[in-house]
Amino acid sequence: MPVKFIEITDLCEKIAKITERNAKITLVSNFIKSLDSNEIDISVRLIIGKIFPDWSDFTLDLSWVTVIKIIKKITKSSNKEILEAFSKTGDPGEMAKVLMERKNVIKQATLLADYHTKELTIIDVYNALEKIAKIKGEGSRKRKMIILENLLRLAKPIEAKYIIKIILGEMRHGFNEGLMEEAIAKASRVPIKLVRRANMLIGDIGEVAKIALTKGYDELKSVKMRLFHPIKPMLAQQAESIKDALREHGGKSAFEFKLDGARVQIHKKGEKVMIFSRRLTNVTESLPDIVELIKRELKADEAIVEGEVIAVGENKKPLPFQFLMRRFKRIRDISRVVREIPVELHLFDCLYLNGELLIDLPYTKRWSNLVKIHGEIKLVPRLITSSAEKAQKFFELARKEGHEGLMAKKLDSEYSPGTRGKKWLKIKETLSTLDLVIVAADWGYGRRRNWLSDYYLAAKDKDTGEFNIVGKTFKGLTDEEFEEITQKLLELKIGEKGRTIFVKPEIVVEVVFDEIQKSPKYKSGFALRFARITKIRYDKSPEEADTLDRIKEIYIKQFESKAKK
Repeated sequence: MPVKFIEITDLCEKIAKITERNAKITLVSNFIKSLDSNEIDISVRLIIGKIFPDWSDFTLDLSWVTVIKIIKKITKSSNKEILEAFSKTGDPGEMAKVLMERKNVIKQATLLADYHTKELTIIDVYNALEKIAKIKGEGSRKRKMIILENLLRLAKPIEAKYIIKIILGEMRHGFNEGLMEEAIAKASRVPIKLVRRANMLIGDIGEVAKIALTKGYDELKSVKMRLFHPIKPMLAQQAESIKDALREHGGKSAFEFKLDGARVQIHKKGEKVMIFSRRLTNVTESLPDIVELIKRELKADEAIVEGEVIAVGENKKPLPFQFLMRRFKRIRDISRVVREIPVELHLFDCLYLNGELLIDLPYTKRWSNLVKIHGEIKLVPRLITSSAEKAQKFFELARKEGHEGLMAKKLDSEYSPGTRGKKWLKIKETLSTLDLVIVAADWGYGRRRNWLSDYYLAAKDKDTGEFNIVGKTFKGLTDEEFEEITQKLLELKIGEKGRTIFVKPEIVVEVVFDEIQKSPKYKSGFALRFARITKIRYDKSPEEADTLDRIKEIYIKQFESKAKK
């Protein structure tokens, strides 16, 4: 018998109420062991709020506004009722559940034709979401809305809650992909390291679970990296100074220019080239000039290399970041944009070469492989030194040439996809910077009255998965950026109260500030003093934003410094 979707919702409700980590893992482990083989991959992804693999190009293209419009329609709720329900719950899924319980949602018998039974199964829900993702072209939005409306009309209130949470990527039950890896290891009795490595290589936690549970250790161990399936990028922590970076790396480090551009991962096999953003989005069509450069110059039949794409002006100095982002948007007249915004590629790592996976090799050996194959493609300027004075001069050169600062890389460091550690450190001119997520915004006054121009900035609580506000700012953006971000925030709108618009936590901004203070005003317990936005990071996902742990770390360091004074 197919497993009912209500069983996943019940599981999610239970794990949301459990605080003990191992108890959550055991509960999920027992559940996924009970699934049929054709339900494992789907269920594992849905439990953590994913529908498709990391490498998939499928997207639902359903905004929060669209979802709320459907909820309003099927529950026959007024704007006031929608706002009241959202204000009480702060969660669109819970809001839908409350409204559906309160209202009489008509379940039309004619809607059952596409479903196995009168009760939704896991496969029913997945098939409906996949069908939505596959719809393209003229009239696609309307057809997508019809499918979702029919699905929600067939759902129980608790099922609707989780369908919406999955669609919007807002599970908030404290069970993330890392815990799912542990649940898979426990259920299949294979080492957690093997599960993590397989997930890193193939970029699909669902497929990893299916292999582990149905085929076991040997099959999981034989998993190999797949070209044209991007892997998560290795991330860097921020260093307080060049001296700190050298100390952390044992006295010697490789310093590279930190370019003011967009990070890309490039896959090549013969004449086929695909380029992925740091968010694993396929951006190949936006960069035809880079594709041709790779085909012409990269001296390898098969390779995965990483680099930075920067927009350049007439003097070959980097243009501001927002110019580059125009190349990564959906563009009709790409040939015109290529002429207007020329770009350069600078490579800095080689992850795979002619059948050999290189991520376990030390940084120095990966660089050596990159040197052998880069042809006329530029490499990121680099200096290996143990001298803080030489590194400082290199930093000043990077800044003079229009770049952000330096990256410091430990010479013997392997490449660790998806993890943020101290083996890679970023050093900027302004040390007090954070990548934060906008969760709400206020309409402006006077000249800014038509823009959302006062932003609520949030950091992620790793334990709960929630984004907690750490401050507000209306400073740092140009008029053009105010207008652009207003449009994007309205597309992410989930509710409003007075002059405040609440949005899906999606847009990442780089923020500078003077100090972090303790604050009873915010749930996070912290507030940024004199925060201002320096950059909108459309290339970064909310998962890459700084956490509350990072906020606490900075707070403690500045407090210790003040105590000494």
